[in-house]
Amino acid sequence: MRTQVGIVGAGPAGLFLSHLLARQGVDSIVLEAQSRAYVEGRVRAGVLEAGTIDTMNNIGLGARMRAEGMVDDSLNIRFRGKEIRLDLPGLTGRHVMIYGQQEVVKDLIAARLAEGLPLLFEATVEGIEDIQGPRPRLRFRKDGVEQVLECDFVAGCDGFHGVCRQAPPEGVIRSFVKTYDFAWLGVLARAAPIADMTYASHDRGFALCSRRSPKVSRLYLQVPGSDAPENWTDRQFWDELHARMFDTQAQEIQEGEIFQRDVARLRAYIADPMQYGRLFLAGDACHIVPPAGAKGLNMAVGDVRTLARGLVAFYREGSRAGLDRYSADCIDRVWKTIRYSVALTGLLHRFDEQTPFERGMQMAELEFLHGSPAAQRVIAEQYVRLSDVSD
Repeated sequence: MRTQVGIVGAGPAGLFLSHLLARQGVDSIVLEAQSRAYVEGRVRAGVLEAGTIDTMNNIGLGARMRAEGMVDDSLNIRFRGKEIRLDLPGLTGRHVMIYGQQEVVKDLIAARLAEGLPLLFEATVEGIEDIQGPRPRLRFRKDGVEQVLECDFVAGCDGFHGVCRQAPPEGVIRSFVKTYDFAWLGVLARAAPIADMTYASHDRGFALCSRRSPKVSRLYLQVPGSDAPENWTDRQFWDELHARMFDTQAQEIQEGEIFQRDVARLRAYIADPMQYGRLFLAGDACHIVPPAGAKGLNMAVGDVRTLARGLVAFYREGSRAGLDRYSADCIDRVWKTIRYSVALTGLLHRFDEQTPFERGMQMAELEFLHGSPAAQRVIAEQYVRLSDVSD
């Protein structure tokens, strides 16, 4: 098999890249280790920044997002019975869209297959050869048969545990890591969500109420890192959520059937550089962001917009300048985005080692944010467009 760009991974990074390239006449083949059903069923965040919204529309795949997604004009933060309401359009001129990552993935997959472009599921890449040469090769196995895909460039969009991140020689790529000793217990419930995306900093821990649709809520509680979903009954979850969201009468948050639950361990990770030879990493293959900032999908889109621009310039003009500086063009944005998410995580969560003084400092910061429109604008500006890139 032969193509111009071999894309490993059919998550948001790989799929967005395939569409951006196709619309500029650059051929690609996408190899995905999992089944289509598995990829489309993975529940992830659903907050789309302005740049991601624009990208969906620009590649002609925003119709269902516009019809079914929910425009979100505010971000609320609660603490000690008080509320900070960030008016996103008023502070920034933009809004975000609530549209589940799995719905984005479904749209991207359906469009690529409808266009007859190659997307191979259950095709496991087992090795990458000649990364620094003119014809890198992807050895993959599908239906029990080993095959080889030869390409000009490899886009590693297969996540933190994928083969691409591990392909460069040891020591070529530096890793920067921060781990947390707590996690998020997340549930999907058939219950109408509250009006706004709402974070809460409670003495018993962080909580978050978000939306997936007008009838489905996505809800989170901070739990110990060793916790498991089965440790929580539905009643325990609802009681704790009411308490942490300061819903003292249990009347604001609607309860409903919990039909999916999971635990997400929190960490931050950055790989630098994001490229080696003719291999270019994007999305979770080169950075993991704590979920408080809702940046993971949006960061991946920023990566592949930058990468697509470099690849198109190579095929149209014969210039490698954009490809050679791909990592340099991305890394400042990556650090800034993860800084924002790490800062929000530090502001809103309880830490086991936290002293009363440190908790008091958290509350003082929230009080300052509560009373300062300038501070609110700083938070809002980063929330709606920090992961975006300029074309």
